[in-house]
Amino acid sequence: MPRLRPPGTRYRFRTRLFAILLLFAVCPSVLLTLLWVGTVTRALPLMSGSGAWERAAATGERALALARGRGSDPAAARAYDAHEQELRRSLELARRYSFVAPRAGRVLLATGVIGVALLIVGTSRVAGHLSRQLSRPLDQLVRWTALVQAGQPLPDEPEPRGAPEFRTLRQRMRTMSRELAEGRARALEAERAEAFRETARRVAHELKNPLTPIRFAVERLRRDATPAQAEAVEVLAAETARLEAMARSFAQFGRLPDGPAADVDLGDLARWAVATSVPEQLEGRVEVADDVPLVHGHYDALARALNNVLLNAVEACAPGGRVTVRVQRARCPAVPGDAVELAVHDTGVGIAPELLARIWDPYVTQKAHGTGLGLAIARQTVQAHGGIVDAVSAVGRGTEVRFILPVGGAGATPGRLPSADPRHDAPARDAAVPPPLATRTIA
Repeated sequence: MPRLRPPGTRYRFRTRLFAILLLFAVCPSVLLTLLWVGTVTRALPLMSGSGAWERAAATGERALALARGRGSDPAAARAYDAHEQELRRSLELARRYSFVAPRAGRVLLATGVIGVALLIVGTSRVAGHLSRQLSRPLDQLVRWTALVQAGQPLPDEPEPRGAPEFRTLRQRMRTMSRELAEGRARALEAERAEAFRETARRVAHELKNPLTPIRFAVERLRRDATPAQAEAVEVLAAETARLEAMARSFAQFGRLPDGPAADVDLGDLARWAVATSVPEQLEGRVEVADDVPLVHGHYDALARALNNVLLNAVEACAPGGRVTVRVQRARCPAVPGDAVELAVHDTGVGIAPELLARIWDPYVTQKAHGTGLGLAIARQTVQAHGGIVDAVSAVGRGTEVRFILPVGGAGATPGRLPSADPRHDAPARDAAVPPPLATRTIA
């Protein structure tokens, strides 16, 4: 693990912190210990006073000798003897103090030195522990800031020990890093979506201009064509129709219908879409819950989005397959308030996992003659209404595409879609929704 050192500093933060803690703990203790040893060493000789006691004892003995020589009564003699014994005991104590005092100073000095050494050792251990507790989390956070600045994800490494505040700070940094990554992804997606929209508008414009005279010319050729030319004319007519459909898809990409939004019954929309888009060789089902509210939005845009998904489901199914459209209430953290789920489930071939995450991107398709814009238009239409799209699929078992739409709508401006956001939370599923398939993509 690299040790980071700020520019212009000679030592790491932990080393500087350890030195500061050690100095603050040791210096006052050393000064106080030295002051105490010096004071005691100077005071001990003053306490002994051996010279004064020697002189006092000599004069006292002479005075007692003179008093005994003059004679006295027995009581005075006993008093003289007691005084003499007291002088001798005091003199003995003074001599002991004189012997101990210089040696006690050296012992106290040695004790002070040993105490200071033990204090330094103990303090260094405490300072080292505190410096580790403070420096390791800070070193980790400094490394993380460098990763955040470089746009890299934060590593999933064990958290060093430290104060609880560092744990909170790490959690906040992880949250900030995740939100920054999501913001960068949204910005890139918005930039890419804007580029796609601009390209689509230009392509639609460039296609429409020559297609009109080409269509008229093909109609004239069809009227005057000989039997030998009829097949070539029909090929021209079919390809012209395909180019016109492509131009319409490009024109629809990134736009909502003009005019105000209105309440839309998704149940009726689902019944109409299944009735008009699912052929007779497939089984079409519509399941609408009883308590489904109306959705505020653009009927034509939602119908176009649903038809795009239904056409993909129909083309993925073999004869005898089943396409089911389900409408019910939904709960989803990414869509605040009441929401409605519109799901299209088919029993077709499914989508490969490596392609599933890209099905919402423009120009991505599994069909030989597809434009790859159907699901991209559906996604942007749903997002323009404040909703999200979700897809689950398993190869050989089928695919399910879900729209989660808010009941109140998002108030999108007609004529233009907001930038796509590819990182919504997964929608919460009601009990009636079948379990998800093997692979999943959310947009």
